[in-house]
Parts: sequence; structure tokens; C-alpha cells
Amino acid sequence: MSEIGTVLVTGGTGQTGRIVTHLLRRRGVEVVVASRRAPQQPLPAGVRHVRFDWGDATTYDEALRDIDSIYLLPPPLDPDPVDVVDRFLDRARAAGARRAVLLNSSAFPLCASGLHAVRLTVQQMPEWSVLLASGFMQNFLGEHPTAIAVRTDHEIVAAAGSGRMGWIDAEDVAAAAAALLTRADHCSREHVLTGPEALTYEQVAATIAATWDLPVRYRPITPAERGSHLVDAGLPATFVDALVGADVLTASGAEDRVTVEIPQLLGRDATSFAQFVRRHAPRTTTIDREE
Repeated sequence: MSEIGTVLVTGGTGQTGRIVTHLLRRRGVEVVVASRRAPQQPLPAGVRHVRFDWGDATTYDEALRDIDSIYLLPPPLDPDPVDVVDRFLDRARAAGARRAVLLNSSAFPLCASGLHAVRLTVQQMPEWSVLLASGFMQNFLGEHPTAIAVRTDHEIVAAAGSGRMGWIDAEDVAAAAAALLTRADHCSREHVLTGPEALTYEQVAATIAATWDLPVRYRPITPAERGSHLVDAGLPATFVDALVGADVLTASGAEDRVTVEIPQLLGRDATSFAQFVRRHAPRTTTIDREE
């Protein structure tokens, strides 16, 4: 990619998309933000907004007009987004888009075939990157079911046993995406993104308890119980299966790893969980969702 053209940010009002937009503008990159509804907060100067709905293909062409690169956030809560993403990327290539950076998860189990297969779909682009992010630290903030349980019940409930996960700050993920969207020496591959240490839920609970002065504890439960909790929280049953599978993977040790991708991409250390919780006081934390 000889020069950086206009970048389309799907999920542009969400927790990573909004940060990607700001980082790209700081670098002087032209950005188009795509979301179902107009942003409630002002966009950075010079950023254009387009209405975009994964379920409405008539919104694709305007979103892709004069676009070179795409920050790709698949349809939220869709357990099998392959077909819709495939159709969109067909349009993107036809419109002249060259690069796509896909946000995906490192913790989806292999049985979540659609969530895994979308990683292959993006490889139809001439240039591509897949971000396989570990669990977001932001899960402990705002209206996420885990965060609500921390605030109201003072407990973290999961079916992860004593397994460890390399929790990552969503801001680090967004910064990695911005770097990959703009670097000239792009190499098409997957990037497993973690924080600087792998922690058990018991260690996570202890860190929150000590920093926020809350009597938070970890209560391990069975996968069946975890599924019931997530369904009760209002998540679709089909997506719950993938989330429970992520807990099972963690319990097995599959997420007990730390990578150097963030330092290599950003030239700095990844944010630690202790740094993250110090930065977010309970009364002021909010989680940004796509509007």
C-alpha cells in the first residue's frame, strides 16, 4: 500500500472504533465512521459519518465510496457472521478497498465455527490483518454483566476455574488497529494481542478489591450455570454458547499466554490490569457501545 487513503471504521461509535477514529485523525488520515445511528457525541473535525447497517445491504455502497482501508467489526452478537461479512467484503473489493483489519477474539472455541471462519473471510482482501484479542479489561466496567456483578454482588462469576487470561485494555487494541491500518510495511497475518501478564479470576478480583476498596471475590461455577447466567443477562442463546466456550478454554489453560505484539506494534508496554483499575474509579466508569 503506497500511501494511506481514507479509512472506513465500522462500529465507529463503539469502544474500539471511536478510539481508532481519534488516533487516525491525529495522524492526518481521512476517516469515515459507519454506524446504525448518528453519533451522540461529536466526531473529530473532518470525520464524515454514514449510516451503515450490516443487515441492510443498501447501506454498503455509500459507506464504501472512495475507501481504501477498513476497520472491520463484525455484526455484534451474531454467532455466525461469515455470509454477511463475505458479501460486504465482495462489495469492498469491487469498490477499490485494499486493506482490512478485523477485530476478533483469541478465546472463541473451535466449535464457534462462524466466529472462527470470519477470520478466513477477511483474507480475500489484498492486504489484511486479524486482531485476535484476549479478554477486554473493559468487561469490568459499565453495563457489562461482569461489571454489574462486581458492583452489585461484589463477585466475579465465571466457569474458568483457575485458568489464566492475558487481559488487554481495549485502548491498546484500538491503537494496534490504527497502527496496522496506517503502516506502509504491512504484512498480512494474524496478531494475538494480550496484556503484559496472564491472571486468574481470583487475581483479578483481588486487584479490584484492593484498588477500588470493594470486597470482590471470585466464585467459580459450572459451564451450565454460566450459560444460565448469561441468558438471564439478556444475551442471545447462540452467542452464549461461544462465551461459555471461552470460559472452558480459559479453564483448560489455552489462554494462559502473553505475547509481545503490543510492544512491537506500539513501541511501548501493554497496559497492565493494575494500571487499568487504578485509572477507572467505579463512580466514573462507563463502557462505550455502538450507538
